[in-house]
Amino acid sequence: MSNRHIIFVPGKSTKPPENVHGQQLWRVLLEGVRRADKTVADEIEKHREIFSLVAWNYIYYHKSRDISLDLPWIDALIKKNGPTQHDINGAHDWNRKLSRVIHTLADHFPFLIQWLPDPTCQTIHETSRYFKNKRNIGYEIRALLKNKLRPMLEKDESVLIIAHSMGSVIAYDTLWELSHEEHRPGKVDLLCIGSPLGAKFVQRRLLGHKHTGNMRFPTNIRRWTNVSAEGDITALDSCFGDDFSEMLTLNIVDSINDHCNNVYNYYRDKQGLNVHRSYGYLINPVVGKVISDWWQSR
Repeated sequence: MSNRHIIFVPGKSTKPPENVHGQQLWRVLLEGVRRADKTVADEIEKHREIFSLVAWNYIYYHKSRDISLDLPWIDALIKKNGPTQHDINGAHDWNRKLSRVIHTLADHFPFLIQWLPDPTCQTIHETSRYFKNKRNIGYEIRALLKNKLRPMLEKDESVLIIAHSMGSVIAYDTLWELSHEEHRPGKVDLLCIGSPLGAKFVQRRLLGHKHTGNMRFPTNIRRWTNVSAEGDITALDSCFGDDFSEMLTLNIVDSINDHCNNVYNYYRDKQGLNVHRSYGYLINPVVGKVISDWWQSR
């Protein structure tokens, strides 16, 4: 199975060391595929070597998160068969709805950003190093993914990139550079989960955004799937089909599929329901089916 690869690009914030983080992501991913197609999950499970992690967070934050803080909650997540009514109600509570309205207004009228709640302002400050490429950090992070992808593209191997949150921005920018700066042949499938790529704030900062036509977008995505959970404010504009429809018109992507309704991320920890955590996305059978379909496609 060396000709098939699943590459996971995590979102922002500190993460556990690469080996233990990868183990837990793989564990939850398999459970999500199992909930979509047990036969495929049993087959994928035999090939742990296909899964790799782009561990960019350590070079960005210079510290790691203790995996023991997450393990009890991951165990509890795996034991759940799906969202409870309590989880569903939590994803739709008025605080989340109000927050989405406020963030949407700020996304359309940038002068309002300064009035956003502290967590959002902190996120903007936290990610500005990447967008401004301070001390070449953006390029250094994308190099991690490029180094994995180059030999796979050269051999025309089957690659699924799963990109969570800020990781989807990194994946998009990396694919743009490989398309237009390195002119690499080959294509990958891209699965974004909890992605901010629909937000205008992010789109104005993507590589290629000042260009027109093919030059504006990566040209090396075969099938692009986006999954956003109910209540996930990071996935502010939760559907990509409208924002990136020009890619279809230009015939540089085969499909853009959105799953942005009735998807629930029911990960919980001591802070309560967290509809954005990657573990909660990976265990969802909607995500599991995307992975299963990719596995059976080639």
